[in-house]
Amino acid sequence: MANKHDQHQVKAKKHLGQHFLKDESVAQKIADTLTLTGYKNVLEIGPGMGVLTKYLLKKETTTYVVEIDSESVEYLQSNYLNLAPRIIEKDFLKYDLNEVFQHEPFAIIGNFPYNISTQIVFKTLEMRHQIPEFSGMFQKEVAQRICSKEGSKVYGILSVLTQAFYDAEYLFTVPPNVFNPPPKVDSGVLRLTRKENYALPCDEKLFFRTVKTAFQQRRKTLRNSLKTFNLSDNLKANSIFGKRPEQLNVQEFIDLTLLLEEDA
Repeated sequence: MANKHDQHQVKAKKHLGQHFLKDESVAQKIADTLTLTGYKNVLEIGPGMGVLTKYLLKKETTTYVVEIDSESVEYLQSNYLNLAPRIIEKDFLKYDLNEVFQHEPFAIIGNFPYNISTQIVFKTLEMRHQIPEFSGMFQKEVAQRICSKEGSKVYGILSVLTQAFYDAEYLFTVPPNVFNPPPKVDSGVLRLTRKENYALPCDEKLFFRTVKTAFQQRRKTLRNSLKTFNLSDNLKANSIFGKRPEQLNVQEFIDLTLLLEEDA
């Protein structure tokens, strides 16, 4: 079923990574991935012509949208009058969202532009204290990477850092033909639900640094990839350092960070 508005009213811009969703049932399905628990506000990133937005507006929560494309903003202002005061014409990655949310919790949702989707996740992790839930559509392989477990070829920095704070579920796959223009690859929808206890028992900065450094040389054992940490001989003897980063689950990365803290 096509969008009731003329698809040609906003032209998809390649430099913004825009692929407009045109399938109503997929839009409804994505909107329904939010459980709406623990927050009153929802922020949609990159609403385009509002195919997902219209289903969010039917929910009990208050929907805000952030959109960098002025043509889309004009379209939304004229087609969704009740949304107009909550349209934020800004770059999500650079904008201070607390100008709107005043440190209140909010959920994030969207059909994310492929070219900034991982940066959206990293900004969410930075604001995790305020974001109890996050769901949306990514390039399929990125969605799979975020949700993958240790031992998988695609398990990496994004998987570990996200899953340290959130439970990640891969929900469903979306084919290219429901978009205009169709992307060259499948898309995947996931949901992140913040863990009840999401404070790490180790130094968070050191945890981030450890994970990033370890995966920069993912083929090497941790004994070699973490050389810059000036490990003591005593520490290097610990069996965990004989493993490669992709063999460690989140808890083991936390344990590893605690060992490094003690060694410092």
